Amino acid sequence: MADFLPEGDPPSPLSARSGRRIGSGQVADLAQRVHGLRLADDVVYGKDLIGPALRELRAAVKLYREGVHTDEVGRELLRTIGELAQIAGWVASDAGEHAEAERIYRLGMSAARAAGDGVLSGNVAGSLAYRWSNTGRTADAVGLARAALEDAGLDAPPKARALYLDRVAWAHTRAGQDRPAMAALGEAAEALVEDSAGTESPSYLYWMDAGELQVLEARVYTELRRPLRAVPLLTDVLERYDASHSRELALYLSWLAVAYADANEPEAAAATTSRMLALGQSGSERTAERTRIVLDRLRAFRDVPEVAELLVS
Repeated sequence: MADFLPEGDPPSPLSARSGRRIGSGQVADLAQRVHGLRLADDVVYGKDLIGPALRELRAAVKLYREGVHTDEVGRELLRTIGELAQIAGWVASDAGEHAEAERIYRLGMSAARAAGDGVLSGNVAGSLAYRWSNTGRTADAVGLARAALEDAGLDAPPKARALYLDRVAWAHTRAGQDRPAMAALGEAAEALVEDSAGTESPSYLYWMDAGELQVLEARVYTELRRPLRAVPLLTDVLERYDASHSRELALYLSWLAVAYADANEPEAAAATTSRMLALGQSGSERTAERTRIVLDRLRAFRDVPEVAELLVS
């Protein structure tokens, strides 16, 4: 990243720009490639996708900084850079490149704010808060997740508010703050109820629906050691989950395995873990980390034959 992002304000245009004139057509083409990258992330994972993601980000920043464009086109280009930075940061995180991911997210927040798009800024900031939640910066994560929700504003689309509230819930969960976590979960569910067929949402929220919120809730319940709530939610979602999204399927199975272990059902936990391991996912560091967590949790049941077989395989 350091070879193309300058210190200070990365999205600022060069004082003397000699590039070609940029119009709305080029921005629309870039936006389509960004959404294509999002769809690719559903089936191609971090270590395999990080190269293309960074090439797109490098090209977009170069286009903005060196190209000649109107203020309106510039704002649209900044908005697209913000969206691209969010998915590129997510890919970098999935590849295990956490420092790079944070730098990319910061670029995205800067671009979204310069474009005046609080909902997008909230999405990028919330993604970084989620990263911090999972890497030990729990107090910072709570503050950033709440700031992301405030950035989005009260008029944000229901899907956006639901997702950002869930990130607040997850940050509180990882910080060991049960009550605010549960309260944020309730607010997220209420926000999503307001979504309807006629409600417009940004394209980057295409994946957010009741099923995904169900999984997000179940993960909170699992982390809070409430398996009787987590297991029914996860089993319901996984019965109809698209198996072509194998990374997400593996991640969700990992949470179900831990919930079964917490419910003192080691045989079910072992069967679920076996299904998760069969999916592979060597390209995702997130999945590799979850695999380590699940196997560590199962060691408490090493005397159970099904678990012992897994641990030696």
